[in-house]
This record gives sequence, structure tokens and C-alpha cells, in this order.
Amino acid sequence: MDFVEELKWRGMIHNIMPGTEELIKKQQTTAYVGIDPTADSLHIGHLVSVMMMKHFQMSGHKPIFVIGGATGMIGDPSGKSQERNLLDEPTIRHNQEAIKNQLSKFIDFSSDNSNAAIMVNNYDWMKNFSFLGFIRDVGKHLTVNYMMAKDSVKKRLSSESKAGMSFTEFTYQLVQGYDFLHLYKTHDCQLQMGGSDQWGNITTGSELIRRIEGGNAFALTWPLMTKADGKKFGKTESGNIWLDSERTSPYEFYQFWLNTTDEDAAKYIKIFTTLSVKEIEDVIATHAEAPHQRLLQKTLAKEVTCLIHSEKDYESALEASQILFGKATADSLRKLDEKTFLAVFNGVPTFDIDINDLEEGINIVDLMAEKTNIMPSKGEARRSIKGNAISINKEKVGDITITKENLIDNKYILVQKGKKNYYLVIAK
Repeated sequence: MDFVEELKWRGMIHNIMPGTEELIKKQQTTAYVGIDPTADSLHIGHLVSVMMMKHFQMSGHKPIFVIGGATGMIGDPSGKSQERNLLDEPTIRHNQEAIKNQLSKFIDFSSDNSNAAIMVNNYDWMKNFSFLGFIRDVGKHLTVNYMMAKDSVKKRLSSESKAGMSFTEFTYQLVQGYDFLHLYKTHDCQLQMGGSDQWGNITTGSELIRRIEGGNAFALTWPLMTKADGKKFGKTESGNIWLDSERTSPYEFYQFWLNTTDEDAAKYIKIFTTLSVKEIEDVIATHAEAPHQRLLQKTLAKEVTCLIHSEKDYESALEASQILFGKATADSLRKLDEKTFLAVFNGVPTFDIDINDLEEGINIVDLMAEKTNIMPSKGEARRSIKGNAISINKEKVGDITITKENLIDNKYILVQKGKKNYYLVIAK
């Protein structure tokens, strides 16, 4: 497929250097993107760059992922108000391996194909530089005037921050520029891609290549992700949405995409899936006929969850998401791992009871009216039971005794009144 044309209809191009499209059409091209190694997992803020590289590889070209082991130690001034924390080398190496394992699910690193991706760490070539060697061999090729003219630098210098910009941060564009130069010489890498805030750093690299090697190198950036309401993409009240299932469960991951607005979903489905133009247009058109059925969000959530996790994880997330609204059973609840179970019922009222009380058992009326405040009185509890309005672990119950046998995961009892009122009893 035509890589640039693919990106255009998906809305994934912010800026592109003249000559880039011609280069990509003419030959198999090598391009790189940088990844900050501050965690041992990517989050969905990284997904645009990952999808760019997936489309790039699917178009027959070769991706290089550069782990910023060196640049991650000094901080990037692009739109940031503070420097990053310094990482030690063992932490960076650990994070690099974890990130590669994640990427390997949908990027080909291991085949014999000429466009198999590679991952490198800029610390491996930057660690051999002395300070004097770097300013002599690299720094002399760019003027301070050139570096000061970058928007990222000007923005930081003109900000109200009293901290200003350190020399370390100021040299960031030189270090990143040298990455491009190094990859140009060692891997014939002629293209760097990144977010729109990286344009200045990327063009510094292409300028270094022109001045030192006399060669041509190119740049392509994508728009920074935003939500329709202007809030930052990928952030929730609980923090980042991670690709690591231990940090963000597949259920929570699925729910994030499922809860997007129509406007955002129509944009995201182009960027974060590999569905074709026709498939996406059909989904959007069908969704418009019955928006309340949320076909667009359901399709988006399915595609991204299957891509990042697996079809099995998607099926589990779908089943979990239907527990609150569908015809779930106690068996459905028991299938959930504890993290997903708690995520499903996040925000419902919780009550603690003594697990020892379950040895002999607690009458359900006492459980709801004495041991907890689920019901205001025993009379109210009895009326609800008589009216067939009470469920324990998604099953309707009468006047029963609750024992350890009722515990889910040896810890939880889910009480439900009517269709929508849930309470979580935790036995400790």
C-alpha cells in the first residue's frame, strides 16, 4: 500500500518534509521513531508512533525503534516544563526488553524479511563520547542561532517558569540530531518520524546529516492526540492507560475505548486500527443510523484490544463488561481475576465484615441491616427479599444464610438490589 496516502486518509500527517513521499515511493526506506524508556511498559500515548510503524512495515518499509537510553537521562524541552528524572543503565535495559516484548505482538522483529524491525538504544553510541569530543565533532556544525530558533526552545525560554532552561536540555536537540546522523551512517536511515512537537529536533538531525555527510534526510510528523473536549488523550483519573495487562487490565483497556465519544471514536478508529477505508466508512454509516447501539465504540474497542492483547482477552473483557447489564451468573463472576472483578465494580459502595462470622453463617437480613448498612432496617431487608429484589453474586435469593461458600475469590460477596444497585461486601 502507499504509506503516505494511507496516513493522509487516516488523518495521521501533521507535517512532511518535501521529498519524503517521493523517497518512500521510490525504494524500501528505513525510518525511526524514538521511545522514552522511563517505564517498562508503553501506554496508549505511544500508540500513534507504534501504529505509524505498523503501517510503515505493512507498506514494505523497515522500522527502527530507538530507545532513548541517553536522551532519557537528560530531558526533552519539547512542550515540557521540567526535566525528566535520570535513569540508571540496568533500569533502562530492563525497560527496553519489556517494551520490545510488547511491540513484538504486532511488529515483526524476528523474520528474515528485509523490512524486519530492529530496536537500538542511543546510549550504546552516546556513552563513548567525551564532552570535548561531542562539542568538537558534532556541536561545531550548528550555530546557537539555529538552535535558539526552534519553537520548543523559544517556548521554554519565554515561559513563566523561573527555572528557565538548563544547558543539558538545550543540548537535547543536538543529541537527538546525532541519533539521526548515526542511524543514517549505520543503517541507511533516511527518515525520522515523531509527534508534531518533535519537528524541531527531527529537522536538526536532517540538517546535521546535510552538513556532515552531504546527504538528504527527511522528516514526517503526526498531530498530537487530543480529545474532542480538549482534555489530554490517554489519561484517566487513575492515570495512564498502559499496554501491560498487569498495569491496566484488558477489561479496563477495553472500557477506555468503549467510553469514547462519537467524535473521538470516529477519529481513533482510523488511527488505532488497521481496518480499511471501506470497513471504517461502513461502521461509521451504520453507527449513524443507531448511535445508541454504539457500534462505532464497540468496533474500536474490539479492534484495539485484540491488537494490543488478544482475542481471548477481548472476549473476557466483553463478558466482564456485560456483567453489570447482562444476564451474568455466579460462574461468570468466579471466572474473573480479582483485578478485573474489582475494576468491574469500581465505585460501588463497599462494606467490611469479619470473615470468622461466616464460619457459622450470617442470615442475609442480618448481613444487609446489621453487619452492613446496605438496608436501613431489617424490615426493609425482609420486604426486598420477599419482593424477589435481592441477588447474591448475581443469583436471586430468599431468606438464606451466607457462609464462606458464597465468597468469590475467598473474599467478596456481591449484593444486588433491583437491577442497578450494587454493594460489595469484603470479608477480612
